[in-house]
Amino acid sequence: MPINSAGTLAAFLKDRRTRLDPASFGFSGRRRTPGLRREEVAQRANISPTWYTWLEQGRGGAPSADVLNRIAKGLMLTEAEREHLFMLGLGRPPEVRYNGVEGVSPRLQRLIDTLDASPALIKTATWDVVAWNRAARIVLTDYSALPAGQRNILRFMFRSPAIREKQHDWENLARFVVGSFRADAARAGAVSEVRELVDELCGTSPEFAALWRENDVLSHGDGTKRLKHPVLGDIELEYSGFAVDGRPDLSLTVYNPIDSKVADRIRDLARRLPGQGPGDPPPR
Repeated sequence: MPINSAGTLAAFLKDRRTRLDPASFGFSGRRRTPGLRREEVAQRANISPTWYTWLEQGRGGAPSADVLNRIAKGLMLTEAEREHLFMLGLGRPPEVRYNGVEGVSPRLQRLIDTLDASPALIKTATWDVVAWNRAARIVLTDYSALPAGQRNILRFMFRSPAIREKQHDWENLARFVVGSFRADAARAGAVSEVRELVDELCGTSPEFAALWRENDVLSHGDGTKRLKHPVLGDIELEYSGFAVDGRPDLSLTVYNPIDSKVADRIRDLARRLPGQGPGDPPPR
C-alpha cells in the first residue's frame, strides 16, 4: 500500500517544485512564489496540469508508475528522490533501470585499498570486475594486467584453465557462480545486458550451457573459499558480499584469510607488489 496518507506525496512534490529555478528551464516572468509553477511541471512531465494539481492537493488516487517516472524527470529528481517518490505514491520502489559502469568513485577505491591483507573487489551486475585492491591482485587475479574487456568472472571460471586449476571444488563452485550471477543480473535489471555474454559462454563452454539450463538462482552473501595458490599454497578465506548503497549495479566482495600467518604473507607480498598502486586507475 502507498504511504501517501496525509498529503505526504503532495508535500514532497510541492517542496521539490519550489526548489527549482525557472530560468534554468527557460521559464520567465514575475512570480509571487519560488520555483516552477504547477503547469510548468506538468508541461515538463507531459501530463495534464489538472492531474498534477490534484496530486499536489492529495486528490485523484494513486498515480501510475509511468506518471511518477514522468514527474521524476520533470522535477529533475535524483535516483534516491525518485525511489522515495515511488514509495510515497505506490508503496514500492521503482523497477530497477540498469546503467553500465566502467569504474568506481575514488572514495570507494580508497576504502578497499585500506584492506591490506583482505582481497576485495567490486563487480558489476554482469560480473565485470571494475575495482580491486593489491591483496586481490596477489590472491585472486592480477586484474591490472588485463584489458578492461577481459576482467569478467564468468569468463575466468569457464575459459581459463589456470583459474580452474586453483579451485578445490570447481564443479560446485561453478554451479554456485552461475546461480549467483543469474540472481545479480535480474536484481539489477540487467537481464538483456547479459544475454550476449550468456550466448558466448553457452557456445564455448558445454559446462556453462548445462548449468545455465538448470535455472538455479542462488544468493552469495557469505561463505568460505578454498584456493590452491601457487605461492601461498592451500589457503582458506571467509568472504562476505555487500551491496553498494545507491548502486544496484555494483557489489563488493571481501575475502578474509582464516589463518593469520597467511594474512601476514599476503600483506607482505602486496606491499612489495610492483606496478599499479592502490587507487591508481587500471590500464584501458
